[in-house]
Amino acid sequence: MKLEGTVVAAHGRHYLVELADGGTLPCFPRGKKSDLACGDRVTVARSGDAQGVIESVLPRQTLLYRSNEFRQKLIAANVTQIVIVVATEPSFSEELITRCLVAAESQDIRALIVLNKCDLSERLLQAEATLAPFARLGYPQLHLCAKTSVEPLRPLLAGQTSVLVGQSGMGKSTLVNALIPDANARTREISEALDSGKHTTTHATLYRIDDESALIDSPGLQEFGLHHLSGGELEHGFREFREFIGQCRFRNCRHDKEPGCVIRQAVESGQIDSGRYASFRTLCRETGQ
Repeated sequence: MKLEGTVVAAHGRHYLVELADGGTLPCFPRGKKSDLACGDRVTVARSGDAQGVIESVLPRQTLLYRSNEFRQKLIAANVTQIVIVVATEPSFSEELITRCLVAAESQDIRALIVLNKCDLSERLLQAEATLAPFARLGYPQLHLCAKTSVEPLRPLLAGQTSVLVGQSGMGKSTLVNALIPDANARTREISEALDSGKHTTTHATLYRIDDESALIDSPGLQEFGLHHLSGGELEHGFREFREFIGQCRFRNCRHDKEPGCVIRQAVESGQIDSGRYASFRTLCRETGQ
């Protein structure tokens, strides 16, 4: 008999599937290929009392992933919100935030930037200045100290399937443990079920906040390649470009050195942030656009 469920942990070819009755079942995919992500809805067949086989993946609403010229790395499926976690200390990458936002825009996923460790007041002004270009673009931001209280974040997670992304050291684990009181115990259970042992921090995990809300914790990121996006998708990913797209002199303008480029004119006039434009050109070079 086939059962439907949700992948709540993914580690290599080992998956933990939450079934409709609330129980969980360790599963393996059929065949050698394994393109499954935490959050995927799947059909499974029991292959024994204690494990199952994933038969199929149900249609995805969204898929967040990163890629380079050699391979892709799935992050989470069926999420409605990406929560990008940065902190006043250690320093964070503005470039990585941009890439996360472009990935989110490509899937029409809403985005929220959380600035953690705001109790470190001597570093707060610099962090706020780094985030200012994103605020001007309308990306919502929340400033908090996870060690003190995460309550301001709760209403922003309500009714959403959110994925936490960010560099290591930003306090994602502190956020998760504060939001999900039994997160550590849950992680140990999953590690035992998947037999992943010491690798507990290297796989994505889905936690239920309530019946309407879920939170996916993903491993720390140091890079976010977007080789799977076309030139048009990259353009669309920079929301401040949209009002200018199609107005350049040349229909296939790459917004580099072509004459009559309206995007470059907008950068020169200050309508588009020069740092964001530089990130766009970097992405274009990386993806051969």
